[in-house]
Amino acid sequence: MIIIKRSINKETLNELPKVLFQGQIHVAQTPGEAEKAIEYLKRYTRVGIDSETRPSFSKGRQYKVALLQISSEDHCFLFRLNLTGLTLPVITFLESPDITKVGLSLHDDFTMLHKRAPFQPRACIELQEYVRTFGIEDKSLQKIYGILFNEKISKSQRLSNWEAPELTEPQKRYAATDAWACLNIYNRLQELKRTGDYRINEE
Repeated sequence: MIIIKRSINKETLNELPKVLFQGQIHVAQTPGEAEKAIEYLKRYTRVGIDSETRPSFSKGRQYKVALLQISSEDHCFLFRLNLTGLTLPVITFLESPDITKVGLSLHDDFTMLHKRAPFQPRACIELQEYVRTFGIEDKSLQKIYGILFNEKISKSQRLSNWEAPELTEPQKRYAATDAWACLNIYNRLQELKRTGDYRINEE
């Protein structure tokens, strides 16, 4: 029986062991590479997605989405949109009703992505809403993951330059972890829903 907490405090979260995506990471930085990546991803029925934008430290300046991450359980593709733009194969994938896309704060991600190209996302699961049916009240990816897995996702690379000529290994691993974690959370909750082997901690 799994006991699901409604929330987790920062002190408890900080004491948890860190987790990183351990699968293969593929970087798509040309339209051709992006098309090949999408062809590969079409084999999955569900994926985790996330995006990264270069932080702005100047008032009034805002950058477009630099990176779109799409992950399976063991492969994560990093689409460098600042180099390729939002290409038609990627748009078609986001619009596909046949592949479930799981993410957190998807409305914000899609709002930013729409600044690159118009599209109509389909078959999307918003984790902030989905976890509420399991009694989880926290809304951050870090906290939701901590509640379900007793592990901590690092946020150390969040404010790094996502438009750098080359992404560093820590950047790649961080970006992949966020997309993979969304899928991992959804898979865990789907399994608990199937088995009913959980209860909500009311304390």
